[in-house]
Amino acid sequence: MSDRTKTRILTALKTSGPQTAAELAGGLAVTAVAARQHLDSLSQDGLVAFEDVRSGVGRPRRIWKLTADGHRQFPDNHSGLILSLLAGMRTLHGEEGLEALIALREDQMRSTYASAVADRGDLRSRLEALAEIRSREGYMAEVQALEGEPDSFLLIENHCSICAAATACQGFCRSELRLFQEVLGDDVDVLRAEHLLSGDHRCVYRASLRSSKAA
Repeated sequence: MSDRTKTRILTALKTSGPQTAAELAGGLAVTAVAARQHLDSLSQDGLVAFEDVRSGVGRPRRIWKLTADGHRQFPDNHSGLILSLLAGMRTLHGEEGLEALIALREDQMRSTYASAVADRGDLRSRLEALAEIRSREGYMAEVQALEGEPDSFLLIENHCSICAAATACQGFCRSELRLFQEVLGDDVDVLRAEHLLSGDHRCVYRASLRSSKAA
């Protein structure tokens, strides 16, 4: 497999998000068979992974996405600056100053997120509105229903656009979990099911209606 083709597939998944082999083939002007061969090779290298998604009857769709190692193939020139700024904040103002910065960011996000979900009635609609915002912010977010649990869903974030900051201070992660709980409503329980900084390849939040648990 040529380095050029490898780079093109990784770039397509990075810029356009998870895709099937057929979708990648169409975008790259190669055959579906060739795309699958390249994806298998990238999978062996640990740069991509797939998930079989069923929607309706028929065979499930195999969706390919970048792994954490795949995301790391792309340089992030902001990481060094972010880490330097956080270290400076901690030096000048201590942990209290850093927590105040996180709280300020949370307040700013709360207003935007709450406005987006305000006119959405059911939980899935609220999550889809939240996923749309998070995707615009670089998190490559999506919503999946849980089979057999009609009032439970997964909010999946395939990329962490603040990974450097969250690694330096996990208060950012705690803040986002708290924020999701607040904006989704008092009738919803939100739990983190997967965590990038805990060794998983993505962050996943499980959201369930409390009324469905009580029933």
